[in-house]
Amino acid sequence: MNERNKQAEASRAETLSPAVDVIEDAGGITLLADLPGVPKDGLKLHIEADQLRIEGEARLSLPEGMQWTHQEQPTLNYRRVFTLSKELDAERVGAEFENGVLRLRIPRVQQAQPKRIRIDVA
Repeated sequence: MNERNKQAEASRAETLSPAVDVIEDAGGITLLADLPGVPKDGLKLHIEADQLRIEGEARLSLPEGMQWTHQEQPTLNYRRVFTLSKELDAERVGAEFENGVLRLRIPRVQQAQPKRIRIDVA
């Protein structure tokens, strides 16, 4: 791909904020992010300090040896950043990705888990 085509492709790229649902329960949170068109190898997840960053790139691929003569569908870049609560355990994040939906499970740290207190009869 020549430099002109690369510049044209970059100008067609759009960055979108993916739609996200967050479900909280006593054990932590489940985050569901819609990333249509993003292949698994186009998805990047990073946690640094208290920041969770989700990035994905959806692009149409061409068979080898072919090039675009006209393209109306832009490359879509997804990016979303979340600040994680200190109550969440960033070391134990679980991730699943299926049919364009990312599911992250972020458990609470053990100290933040709700505990039932037993009451003894005196």
